[in-house]
Amino acid sequence: MILAGGESSRMGRAKATLPFGASTILERILIELRRRFDDLIVVAAPAAVEPFPVDPIIRKVPNVILVRDEDSYAGPVAALVRGLAAATHEVAFACSCDLPLLRAELAHALCDMTDGYDAAIPEVGGRLQPLCAAYRRACGGALAAAAGERRLTAVVTRLNIRIVAEADLRPLDPDLRSFLNVNTREAYAEALRLAGV
Repeated sequence: MILAGGESSRMGRAKATLPFGASTILERILIELRRRFDDLIVVAAPAAVEPFPVDPIIRKVPNVILVRDEDSYAGPVAALVRGLAAATHEVAFACSCDLPLLRAELAHALCDMTDGYDAAIPEVGGRLQPLCAAYRRACGGALAAAAGERRLTAVVTRLNIRIVAEADLRPLDPDLRSFLNVNTREAYAEALRLAGV
C-alpha cells in the first residue's frame, strides 16, 4: 500500500505528482511494486481536499484499490490503519508516496521477514523506517488503539517488531536507495540524478 494523503508541506507541492522520467513518482512506485505484488492499495486524502487528483494517476496501473482517509491530513497512523483494513493478504507492505527509487524485491523481502512478528521495519542510518516496512493485517487493531498519536515511529514501537538491519537490506538494495524520500527539492534533485532521468 502507498500512503499518499499528506500535505507535502516541506516540498511545497504534492510529492506524488512530481515528474520522474516519463511518469510521476506515484505512478513509478505503483509500476515498480506491480512487479512483485498482485494487490495494490493507494490511501489518499478525502477527494474534497486532496492536493492533487489521484484518480488519473492510479488509472494508469491496472487493479489499484483507492481508499480515502476519513479525515483530511490525519497522519500516517490513521492512513496505515485504513490501508491494512483494505488489504486482502495477511501481510502488507506499506510505504510513503515519496520513494521514487523503491525496489520491489526489497518490499517483498520485508513481507517475508514478518514471520513471528507484527511488522518488519528497517533501520537505516540509525532511524526506523516505518513508511517502508511490512505489517501484518492483525496489527491494525493495535495501531487503531493509538488513535490521536500522529507519529508512526512512536506507535510501531508498541508492536512486536523485527528491526531489519542495513546489513540484511544491502543484498537487495546495495546503496539503500529505496529509502531516499523526496521531502525537499534537494532530495528530489538527488533522486533524479541517481535515476538518470
